[in-house]
Amino acid sequence: MKTVRVVAAVIRKDDKIFATQRGYGEFKDGWEFPGGKIEDGESPEQALAREIKEELDTDINVGDLIDTIEYDYPNFHLSMDCFWCEIVKGGLELKEHEAAKWLTKEKLHSVEWLPSDVELIEKIKEKMYYYEMR
Repeated sequence: MKTVRVVAAVIRKDDKIFATQRGYGEFKDGWEFPGGKIEDGESPEQALAREIKEELDTDINVGDLIDTIEYDYPNFHLSMDCFWCEIVKGGLELKEHEAAKWLTKEKLHSVEWLPSDVELIEKIKEKMYYYEMR
């Protein structure tokens, strides 16, 4: 099975997380964390900064790795590095997505996440709780 390596940005602002609704392809309308494929010669962090600039016209600071999600879709294996990110400059302008929402920890389950992103939700909630307690 083919492995696709991607990166995802968990963009935090105050106590909320930015979620996007996919506007194209096989998984159209599913909710995800923005990001995309890692190109040859790029580090995951470089790929993520590039993808967010292309998809959302926003510059981000790529922070700590939250987790690497491994998920088997019917036609490929997804390996997704997920990072905490913060906005440096820009307004998260949707160029490829249908919609976006800022979700609190309590509302993270209010959208229909893509299967690979579901695995990340509990880890995000745990880490948000940790950051709140610091």
